[in-house]
Amino acid sequence: MLSDIQELLDRYNAWLKTNTNLREIQDWVEITTPYVDRHNDQLQIYARRENGHFLLTDDGYTIRDLESSGCGLSTPKRQELLKMTLNGFGVRVTDEQLQVTATPENFPLRKHSLIQAMLAVNDLFCLAEPIVKSLFFEDVVTWLDENDVRYTPKVRFTGTSGYDHNFDFVIPKSRKAPERILRAINRPSRSTAETFIHAWSDT
Repeated sequence: MLSDIQELLDRYNAWLKTNTNLREIQDWVEITTPYVDRHNDQLQIYARRENGHFLLTDDGYTIRDLESSGCGLSTPKRQELLKMTLNGFGVRVTDEQLQVTATPENFPLRKHSLIQAMLAVNDLFCLAEPIVKSLFFEDVVTWLDENDVRYTPKVRFTGTSGYDHNFDFVIPKSRKAPERILRAINRPSRSTAETFIHAWSDT
């Protein structure tokens, strides 16, 4: 069994070496890896020597790709999530670039850490539902603030049925408009619509 696993590892190392390509671009070396993102594109990183060390970077591809796909990372909660993700790999962000510094001794490990960080950040596009709801709520707050809309967040009302209903925002009445009650629904469906209509009618 041990020899079988060793043979599989040897095959993996051979596959990794065969499918990794290098190209020199001025003072950088472009490393094309066999690992792919959600677009099925091969991940590329760039390396150059700096003061006896090596700087490895994704040249900003990972974060720019998320932003162009509608998953911006500029809000505080998303920045916190990004930082938490990268800390696990020892990767930093500089001008939206994922970067690591390597020595000749730990170059393979640091290169691997950068690749894994790129894949992990790429996966933020497919966030778990509870996180998506939280981030969507934050996006709505940002929109209300940018448009100078007054609101009270996280309000609970007791309906005529005696049951409590939670709403995300209440916009107080003005001279021109009545009070508004808002619920942020990140993924509208028949079920969420029916639930909201019931809560709205009950209150």
